[in-house]
Amino acid sequence: MYLCAARPLAKRCPVDMRTDCFPPCYGRQMGRLRQFLTNRSCKYTIWTAIAVLLAIGCSDEPNASFQVRESVEQLHITHAEPGTELEIIDPSGAVIKTGTADQQGSLVVRQLPPGDGYVVRTADGTETSRSLEVMSIANSTPPQSFYRNQVLEPGFGYIETRDGTRLSIYIQLPGPVEDGPYPTLINYSGYQPSRPGAPIDNIPSSLCRELPVLCDAPNHPSGIIGGIMGFASVGVNMRGTGCSGGAYDFFEPLQLLDGYDVIETVAAQSWVKGSKVGMAGLSYPGISQLFVASTRPPNLAAITPLSVIADVQSVMVPGGILNDGFALNWVENVLDDAGPYAQGWEQDMVDAGDQTCAENQLLHGQKLDVIQKIYDNPFYDPEVADPLNLNLLVADIDVPVFMAGAWQDEQTGPGFASLLDKFQSSPLFRATVYNGVHPDGYAPQVLVELNNFLSLYVADEIPVISELVRSLVPILFQQQFGDALALPPDRFAEYIGVARAKADYEAEKPIRVIFENGAGTGQKPGVPAGAWEANFSAWPPVETAVRRWYFQPDGTMGEEPPVSDGASVFSHDPDEGRRSILAPGGDVWATLPQWNWAQPDPGRAIVFESETLATDLVMVGFASVDLWIQSTADDADIEVTLSEVRPDGHEMYVQSGWLRASLRALDEQATELRPVKTYLEKDAQALPSGEWALARVEMSAFGHAFRAGSRIRVSIDTPGGSRAEWQFALKEFAPQTEISVAHSATHPSSIALPLLPTVAVPATVAIAPCPSLRAQPCREYQSYTNTSAAQ
Repeated sequence: MYLCAARPLAKRCPVDMRTDCFPPCYGRQMGRLRQFLTNRSCKYTIWTAIAVLLAIGCSDEPNASFQVRESVEQLHITHAEPGTELEIIDPSGAVIKTGTADQQGSLVVRQLPPGDGYVVRTADGTETSRSLEVMSIANSTPPQSFYRNQVLEPGFGYIETRDGTRLSIYIQLPGPVEDGPYPTLINYSGYQPSRPGAPIDNIPSSLCRELPVLCDAPNHPSGIIGGIMGFASVGVNMRGTGCSGGAYDFFEPLQLLDGYDVIETVAAQSWVKGSKVGMAGLSYPGISQLFVASTRPPNLAAITPLSVIADVQSVMVPGGILNDGFALNWVENVLDDAGPYAQGWEQDMVDAGDQTCAENQLLHGQKLDVIQKIYDNPFYDPEVADPLNLNLLVADIDVPVFMAGAWQDEQTGPGFASLLDKFQSSPLFRATVYNGVHPDGYAPQVLVELNNFLSLYVADEIPVISELVRSLVPILFQQQFGDALALPPDRFAEYIGVARAKADYEAEKPIRVIFENGAGTGQKPGVPAGAWEANFSAWPPVETAVRRWYFQPDGTMGEEPPVSDGASVFSHDPDEGRRSILAPGGDVWATLPQWNWAQPDPGRAIVFESETLATDLVMVGFASVDLWIQSTADDADIEVTLSEVRPDGHEMYVQSGWLRASLRALDEQATELRPVKTYLEKDAQALPSGEWALARVEMSAFGHAFRAGSRIRVSIDTPGGSRAEWQFALKEFAPQTEISVAHSATHPSSIALPLLPTVAVPATVAIAPCPSLRAQPCREYQSYTNTSAAQ
């Protein structure tokens, strides 16, 4: 018999014996208890009834040693004998799924049709559960009283979700509860956001009275930053991670619903200002904001996703080629951390007496094998991929959004740019984009605008950063970026009312592009400060004009197609996919990283260069490299790289794009500048033998000013050696496989670039030192001679 007495009763519980005032196992007994009381002539007080209930405990199942939690499209089985064979019986009496209890006696059964009347039984029929309900997504939302009845206090604790799973949380307030309410931010991820806080190193304890977060720092940067700016923070571990219950899966529907429940529960707390909350975080907790916000929690105020992806495709299989560098490694690391006691700190909590954390570890071994799922789906399968495709989800987000991302992000990549025009339901959208690396969303030039946004749309206050904070922030920036950067001035400090500040803020153009990040005036080369910026009213910018250069037989690029026939050839390099653009042991987040951007070997690339530019050319957006190709195999893995050959004798990296040629079929969304692919298995097509085929390679979005006196360079080769942390699982070809690119009158290969003819580089901004621009390595320029293909 399973006794739930260790689980505390919900606070604020009225004495009307409602089942939602009790843990689920007691709730199931409540009907029987009511009947017992009704059938007795004697009068029992509510406290007598509760005493009886606590004394007898409750059993989840009529004659089963195991327990079953009813969930949304799932059933969660725990406390079975390890190795027990279990059967899932549907309402018709048919066995629809079977499984084996793991070494902790647990089993998660996924993808069950909603309905009443399910039963779990042992395969030998000796133990059977009660009748079970599998909830639907649509009908699973609890009443608001479910959220209001949960009382959360500062420090470590738990939030209960709609299926009874308890998620571990850590709450940090910028002051005493009685001095609230406080504007509040939520960080939600599978990292360790609910791990209890600790003092920040090398911070004087005397500052803790003014800034309590310094001596009780949450285990996530957004909580520290928010605390310094006067926000409360709630770090929440996703189900199946840390001390949270349940089993992990990558952004499954249940994980999104948990996020909804977290938003509503936190917003209902008395210490939350305005009874609405914001979400904050970079990378994983940035991505989670987009998924959760798409479920439209009523009391979500705004979100601030930084350094995010747009879909799994763009980072896991860019151009249809598996990224078995960072992308696969990240999935492996997250899965490793989602096992029982896998993050390390859970055992400390259990040793200190946290039995909820101990109980919650039981299902952690039932995490979904996301890596196998990746290998099982080499093509885009809408049934699998659509629920993970934020391009299809963010249109449902109905709150203000502040977004930031780096074109050359070495982890999540540049795919986020496809989201910039898709927030149709958001009442306010702001984006800041720049050249740079993954953590640059927390650089001063972004952070000050992040604070403006959060102050206006979560705190409902005039954005003003105190002098104490301004004096402290350079110390933190020194640790992160290697330089004691100061925050830019407050733009709204002189405003009288929030309404006027909001009106002026909302009148600004939504897309902010920071150019030449790393070459800021008066700053050390490489620190995250831009040299200049421009703002645009839409994405892509309405000012965009397509500028096409055609590849010529002599290796140049011209505005007209070639007049003669010809082609160049390069040999596939099977080792290139393992190579990094970063030197071994180098730190891509360093101010000036140790790059290893290698020159292409003879015969391993095809290179084209423009004439010397007479004027500056500013470009922002996607580009399309349209190649007429042949291969001695039936496929080809292709990389295209855009760079600037500068007048000082250096070549600077700008951006790259990738394509497996058999997946060249275009989606109906494709444009002249963005050749979007379907990546569907039914559209895959081998390259025809001895014939030219058009393969349009999407150049990921970028923002760059090519300076007068420079030349534009396009290199075509085998994928690899162009990213700091991405690697490419290249297709296996016969030795000496060759790929030819035509540059002829009948098959004119070319590149279409996103020129902004009305945008000019400020006259006072000189060409940036090389190196200096973040994530844009430099190398000495070397000319390259293409190999002619046999005709």
